[in-house]
Formats: sequence, C-alpha cells, structure tokens
Amino acid sequence: MRAPWRRRCLLAGGVAVLAAGCAATGPRPVQPGDARLDAARFAEIDAAIGQAIAQRKLPGAVFRLERDGAVFERAYGRLSYAADARPVAAGTLFDAASLTKVLATAPAVLMLAEEGRIDLDARLVDYFPECAGGGRDGITIRHLLTHSSGLPAGLGAQPAWHGDAAAHALACGRASSAAPGTLLRYSDVNYILLGQLVARVSGMPLDAFAQRRIFGPLGMRATGYLPLRHGADAAAIAPTQRGAMADGAAGAAAGPASAHGDLAPGQLLQGVVHDPTARRMGGVAGSAGVFTTAADLARYARMLLQGGALDGVRILSPAGVRLLTTVQTPAGLAPRAMGMDIDSPYALRPRGALYPVGSYGHTGFTGCVLWIDPGSRSFYVLLSNRVYPDDASRVLELYTQLGTLAARAAGVAPAAATATTTAAATATTTTTTAVTATTTSAATAAAGH
Repeated sequence: MRAPWRRRCLLAGGVAVLAAGCAATGPRPVQPGDARLDAARFAEIDAAIGQAIAQRKLPGAVFRLERDGAVFERAYGRLSYAADARPVAAGTLFDAASLTKVLATAPAVLMLAEEGRIDLDARLVDYFPECAGGGRDGITIRHLLTHSSGLPAGLGAQPAWHGDAAAHALACGRASSAAPGTLLRYSDVNYILLGQLVARVSGMPLDAFAQRRIFGPLGMRATGYLPLRHGADAAAIAPTQRGAMADGAAGAAAGPASAHGDLAPGQLLQGVVHDPTARRMGGVAGSAGVFTTAADLARYARMLLQGGALDGVRILSPAGVRLLTTVQTPAGLAPRAMGMDIDSPYALRPRGALYPVGSYGHTGFTGCVLWIDPGSRSFYVLLSNRVYPDDASRVLELYTQLGTLAARAAGVAPAAATATTTAAATATTTTTTAVTATTTSAATAAAGH
C-alpha cells in the first residue's frame, strides 16, 4: 500500500470544506439554497448523533451525506470517552468490520468472474476439493455471495486456532444445515471462503488484490487492511475493544473461551482489527479487516452510482454492479444482492423509514453504515466506534434515525418508501420469506452485522 495514510483536505469547524491544495473538481459542500440537500435537516442529524454520544452509545463518529455532488460531512465527539482524547476528525480512520464484505471481497470475486477466472455457478468444491462432504457439495459461489449456502454464521474460538490455513480447515469442516438456496443465514464463513477463493484464483492475498485492483485505482488512499503495517498512526485511529471487556460485564470471567479472549486485560485494539476471527487470521479476512474513512467510502459509493467507474477508472462493468447491488437471492428468500443487503431483516434499520426497497447497503458490527439509493442518487455514511470499550452499546435506533434523516435531507418522498423493484417484489411475494438471523452472538443481532 503506497503512502495511503496522508492528511485529509477536509474539516473546518467539523464540516466538510474544500481547502487550499485540494482538487478543484468532485463533490462540493452544500451551500445555502442548494436544492440537492435540505440543510434544515442537518441540525436534526447533529442532534441524533449528539444524543447518542451523550448516552455513551458511542464516543465519536463521522457522518457524511451526498446527493449528486452536494456534500454534508461532520465529525462528532472524541476517539474515546477520556476527557483528553483526540477529537474525531473527518479523516479519522475506522475499523469497517463487515463493510469489508462489500468493499473488498464481493467486488473482488465479481471482478474475477468478469475476467472469466471465477464461475459464479461453479461449486465451492470445484475450487476447494478439500471442502467436500458435510452437505457442502452443492454450494456454489453464488450461494456464498448471497448468504444462501446454509453454512453456519462463524468459525468459533475454541479449540484455540490461528492463521489462514487453520481458518480454511475450520470453514471446510463446517456442515451446511440446509440445502443451498433454501435458507438465508448471514454468515462470515461464506465470506472467509470467498476471500480465500480470491487468493487462490488470483495468486495474490486478498489484501493485496483489494489494494491493487480496488482501493488504489479508486483513489481510496486511506483504505486497506493492516493499517499499522502500512504506516498509520495508531493514536489517530478510532479504538475499539479493550481486553477483559469483550462480553460486557462477563468478559473477565469468560476468559480465553470468550470471543476476545486473546486480548490481555486492559489491552486496547487501535489499528488492529476488532473482529476476533479476522484477528486470528492475521488481520486479513474476506469477512472483516478493512479500515477506512468517510471520504473513501464516498468514492466507492460514487463508483457504484456511476455504473462501476469513477474518474475514468472502471472497477466493475454495469452488469457487475447490478450483481453487487440488486436482488440475487433465490425466490422466497429475503432480498439480498451478491454482497449488498436490500431487504433482509438487517436492512430495515439503516434504510430508515423513507429510503425505498431497491436502495442497498451494508452495516458493520463496530458501528458503521453505508447506504445508497440509486433513485435519488444519494447515499450516507456513518463511521463510529460504538464497540469502545466493549460491545454492549446498542445503536440500531440511531441507524433508523439517521437513515430516515438522510433520506429527508436528500428529498426522498415518503411515497417512494413503498416502492419496490420488480425483482424485490418477485422475491418477497413468491413464497413466504425464509430467513434466519443466526449470528455469532446475541450482541451481533442487536447491533447489526
């Protein structure tokens, strides 16, 4: 990764501005009277995030809303609850958690599919013969991308294991509990295997592939895996978990069997991935591990809204973008794309009350949201470290508030919220929706995936 951790040209009084030396083109801060964003709603966004900070649901956050080049961006709070903690800045680096799935892994698989190097309808065992058995023989790459494989949610922490090879052996040993294509279960195992598929097919580790083929070409200069290895200042990164607090009040008693039992008492994760499975894998996994900023996520969102290209650089074909962002689940299952969520139970909170079915996005366990609406050509980003100092806080209500306020500010009409895409309507009305919200813990279900 080449010098990605450079100072941002944003932030004046907490609001995005174009400073001297920044590019003269691209999105501009919204001006009074700009019809693209309703500035009267910005105070409501401030109030919602301010209240969450006051209630210690999160120590700090960055919120960004864009519509057709108009930008509202603001940084809130501090990196931690300490009185002398650094204020959050617009360019603060956050652990993106499961946003990794849609920033790195899914687009990497789709890029390789466009090049003819991955067949989305080929079986998992065609690429990984060692995964045969256990009900896995019929699982296709398409099933993994849409979370319809039937594989369990996670790998677990016990017995103790470490490394990518151990993770692969565990993933290949997890039995499917349903016929592929008949059950929606959000699963890190799916994306761990997909990340390993990218490495096997491309000959590059997932982090190198994502940097060379996605983040670098898109100009996402602060985004990538393993930030400390690439020169980031740990003190400037939003911290997450502290050791012996992994499972709330029970963390210390849970010991090494707890999800974060590898952390020493008091050890702070800052620039090291929060997700315990990704951490055991060395910090690089298809399910988690990417760190990013709001400005970089905005570049990614703009690329999708522009059909897969940005500033003359093409990442995906328009057809690839459709696979990533429109309904691809089998009829009868909650609508998801090959990466993005559309109308599964997880989508209801970040979508809010106004963005329609057909908008899409993803959340991250650390307190992150990316939600995009092609109809209004708007999107919003929330980056926070709600898992500092532990994962006990609940932010789903905040997601709903911000999703609704973002849509209002972007001029999304209430009537649009009842609209559905043809594919979504077909997927949701053909049969009763089959979905399971199995997660690695109750906290995951309460905080978003």
